[in-house]
Amino acid sequence: MNAEEIVQMMSRQGMRITDQRKTLATLFARAKGYMTPKDVYEQMLHTYSGLSFDTVYRNLRIMHEMGVLEQFVFEDGIKFRLHCQENDHHHHVICLSCEQTYPVVFCPMEQIPGLPEGFRPVKHKFEVFGYCKKCREEEAAQ
Repeated sequence: MNAEEIVQMMSRQGMRITDQRKTLATLFARAKGYMTPKDVYEQMLHTYSGLSFDTVYRNLRIMHEMGVLEQFVFEDGIKFRLHCQENDHHHHVICLSCEQTYPVVFCPMEQIPGLPEGFRPVKHKFEVFGYCKKCREEEAAQ
């Protein structure tokens, strides 16, 4: 997805399009993988010297809530990336080494035993972290 498509997506969601949000769209369009809020802040600080970290983080959260970005919790903190092209409900398998991410359209939620009686889930996330074949082979070769 290119920056213009991201801006159009934000606009369709009712988001006011500012120069900072266009810059965010460009950053994520060019990103090869995940970005931490700190990564985003440091890159945007080059253009917007008075920018606050809170503003960056708030925009990342809004973009996540609108479905523009996906948020993942890694062992070293929260990271964001563009929402993958999968439109239906899905989950992810993520390589901890190269951060390659694969969508998984199967949802294990229906098979979770022991939910309290009457409990109605309204939101959930399911990610599997591990090492892809390529990274395992590279590690074994060293």
